[in-house]
Amino acid sequence: QVQLVESGGGLVQAGGSLRLSCVASGRTFGTYSMGWFRQAPGKEREFVAAIGWTGTNVYYADSVKGRFTISRDNAKNTVYLQMNSLKPEDTAVYYCAARYSAYDVVFRSEYNYWGQGTQVTVSS
Repeated sequence: QVQLVESGGGLVQAGGSLRLSCVASGRTFGTYSMGWFRQAPGKEREFVAAIGWTGTNVYYADSVKGRFTISRDNAKNTVYLQMNSLKPEDTAVYYCAARYSAYDVVFRSEYNYWGQGTQVTVSS
């Protein structure tokens, strides 16, 4: 069982930056692939970014590529999402997710564990 707790959301002006953090419980964090998703009001939850065990393998949605960076610190059981050049359309609740993996790969879906979410609001 893995519990995830996100933090770092808030209100920022367009063009600004935020860094989201997600702390995972458990001693096997290093064997979980991690992902970030978001859900805007009235829309379905969508994939944002994913990272494998070691941090070497990463994958981004086209909408955030070049602006967002996912990273992880296995010693701290934490995954991060650095968000730069934020746009009003990035406004959403951002969720951290975890999925056990036997390999150092990334996933866009079928995550097993989810955090409670953190609100990001970008004003124009």
